[in-house]
Amino acid sequence: MCKFEIVKKSKKSKARVGKLYTTHGVINTPVFMPVGTQGTVKTMSPRDLHEIGAEIILSNTYHLSLRPGQELIKEAGGLHKFMGWDKPILTDSGGFQVYSLAEKRKVTDEGVEFKSHIDGTKHFFTPQKVLEIQDAFGSDIMMPLDECVPYPCDKNQAAEAVRRTTRWAGESKQSVIRNAGCVKRDLFGIIQGSTYPDLRIKSAQEITSLNFAGYAIGGLSVGEPQEMMFEMLETLYPYLPEDKPHYLMGVGFASDILGAIERGMDMFDCVIPTRLARHGSFLTYEGKTSIRNARFEKDFSPIDPECDCYACKNFTKAYIRHLFWAREILAMQLLTIHNLRFFMRMMKKVREDILSE
Repeated sequence: MCKFEIVKKSKKSKARVGKLYTTHGVINTPVFMPVGTQGTVKTMSPRDLHEIGAEIILSNTYHLSLRPGQELIKEAGGLHKFMGWDKPILTDSGGFQVYSLAEKRKVTDEGVEFKSHIDGTKHFFTPQKVLEIQDAFGSDIMMPLDECVPYPCDKNQAAEAVRRTTRWAGESKQSVIRNAGCVKRDLFGIIQGSTYPDLRIKSAQEITSLNFAGYAIGGLSVGEPQEMMFEMLETLYPYLPEDKPHYLMGVGFASDILGAIERGMDMFDCVIPTRLARHGSFLTYEGKTSIRNARFEKDFSPIDPECDCYACKNFTKAYIRHLFWAREILAMQLLTIHNLRFFMRMMKKVREDILSE
């Protein structure tokens, strides 16, 4: 079982610095988790991830269960050995991916039936099945099946999703208790409720009563205004156990993350930094900028003079721009290295700032 230790609390906000101890290592929080959907962070090798300072990555149960499948990964010795990554892995339940397949799924109290986006075959995820898959992967942190609703949505729809998420959370917890093989994994609970404060509180009370290893806030960053997301986090904070990690799912813009840290969140993940890189954008504290801009054609300075990543220490904007227009894979790799290192540096600075208060 993981252990969460609060090292220091901010005097200025609800932010805190912590350490999350797992089977495959210690995670310093607040932390940003690069997303390795299919068992790889796009364009990045495990060596690259080590060099940028990644302490944990997130992989996707839905995608990996369809291809290459849980049996092959289990036969390989688990996901860590299969992908050559020796640090912690969190696997999500696939609930968000199933949610995004609105035209290909059917949700009932027993689980979710969906058609594979790869070949159209039918599959059925139950709370127990999702954990069985993640246990075969050897995940350090597992996420239970939950129901995510879109924004905006009718309150009745949101209430039904809360009811079902609580039901599935209870079944997931019982499944872990029955399966002694899962005791080396840690199961987080997921809180839903859309943007309705009373539903968020209800969900938090129900999920925390089940005593999970950590608590995730799902169903935000799905199109709602930033101020509404922050309002939900402020509403939830008094109901989240202080001695457990707080995970805001799927949030990847710097302003969102920094605001969420001030409201007591510890863990984050998103595809934004890698996706932006593949489309030719790099991140700085000034926001995102396209390397395709003509003004960079003869700019022989690094992406960010303050950055210590491999891309910034060795290459210029002019060169990376050339690579991008030449459609060379190295352009995407260098931009991804920089963007992810930007997030690692940002989180490190946040931790240092809190510790120095």
